[in-house]
Amino acid sequence: MAWISDARLAAAVSEAGGMGVIAAGQAPASYIKEQIDLARTLTDKPFAVNIMLMNPHAEEIATILESEKISVIVTGAGNPAKYMKRWQHSKVIPVVASTALAKIMARCGASAVIAEGSEAGGHIGELSTMVLTPQICDVVDIPVIAAGGIGDGRGVAAAFMLGADGVQVGTRFLLAKECGIHQNYKDLVIKAKDIDTIATGKRLGHPVRALKNPFAREFFAMEYDSNVSNEALEDFGAGSLRRAAVEGDIANGCFMAGQIAGMLKKEQTAHEIIQDLFVNAEELLAKNC
Repeated sequence: MAWISDARLAAAVSEAGGMGVIAAGQAPASYIKEQIDLARTLTDKPFAVNIMLMNPHAEEIATILESEKISVIVTGAGNPAKYMKRWQHSKVIPVVASTALAKIMARCGASAVIAEGSEAGGHIGELSTMVLTPQICDVVDIPVIAAGGIGDGRGVAAAFMLGADGVQVGTRFLLAKECGIHQNYKDLVIKAKDIDTIATGKRLGHPVRALKNPFAREFFAMEYDSNVSNEALEDFGAGSLRRAAVEGDIANGCFMAGQIAGMLKKEQTAHEIIQDLFVNAEELLAKNC
């Protein structure tokens, strides 16, 4: 959730009883340090930082996370094995999209793994949360956090029934009042129907789920045009998330969101969202167990 999950949203989620996450994305190390410092002025609760290991600034960011002794480090787009000793003061939780990767991460010393299904917004794998989560639970002895397609108490309860120890929720927090994305982004989520997301980027090896708009449709068409090079595709997508989250460019932005967007119809505070998710989940689990 680069350009989306910043210090203010992360602090609000942690204050409300969750574990807020600052997203590094492709940002430079200086930005991450600024966000960490800001989050610590807004909450005394633990929060996490997500580092995309393909980020060209990953080494610098890894050093900052080490020196700052961040409570939880979430990793994606790579193998964090070489950083594990440096991050010994943190809980390291990689995002995984297969059982094979989950087992590798467990052997590397991960504290937990996030089983992220293809329903999720942003970068995704092939398997759905429904089938991925229990299979990962069966092959690792560390906690499993389910992600993708979880937007209400029913989703939380279902994740626990699949064997997960916790959940990661992204798309619903696009509508958190503390989320500073452009109002156009929020409005598109609120207006979304069940079939209003699309996955693009498979040809490039890193598929992304986002809301359908002119940019997403054109990217999808270019992806299946043999006359368009991979480099041209990469160039076309460059900066598109910022255009969505910061500028609210409805035509040219990439509005990343999960399939659960069709269920989300109102803005709430982070506290209200977390209360709604878990009070409802507890009621359902008590009723059906």
